[in-house]
Amino acid sequence: MKIITPEPGDEHFIRQAAQLLVDAFREHWPDAWPTVEEALKEVHEMLEEGRICRAAVDEHGNLLGIIGGIPGYDGHVWELHPLAVQPSMQGGGVGRALVQDFEEQVRQRGGLTVTLGTDDEDNMTSLSNIDLYENTWEKIRTIRNLKRHPFEFYQKLGYVITGIVPDANGIGKPDILMSKKVG
Repeated sequence: MKIITPEPGDEHFIRQAAQLLVDAFREHWPDAWPTVEEALKEVHEMLEEGRICRAAVDEHGNLLGIIGGIPGYDGHVWELHPLAVQPSMQGGGVGRALVQDFEEQVRQRGGLTVTLGTDDEDNMTSLSNIDLYENTWEKIRTIRNLKRHPFEFYQKLGYVITGIVPDANGIGKPDILMSKKVG
């Protein structure tokens, strides 16, 4: 596996990446990119100047995963968005390698912090379907993973929960905000 910066004009990559977004998010976040057409818009945005887009490919050039980044706060903070790995490759180190590479890309650009939002739209954590306006930090401190929610993946890579957005995706469906110091 190697990690590359895709070319904005590489239509083969763009179509592969769009299909990957649909496939990778279908099970738990089907509304993220329900169609290839919606995913194509996201991939084109990922490839815009000033953003980070990296791809993991195998020795034959097949797409294994993608990661994107959006600068904020004058480049001091970068939002990791999105990260997608081929469903058959999940758990095999592709996502970890992409996140570590992304963090290095952010450091090279003078970034200090990486932040991300990881939605809980499918009752995957103990933060879903509860009142998050009372004892907020206690609920965050005692979060439990009920259905393989990716927040634990990010915790293993050094990210910490820095907040939540209650009802971000509808009543009882929060967004979990995570961050990591990289600079």
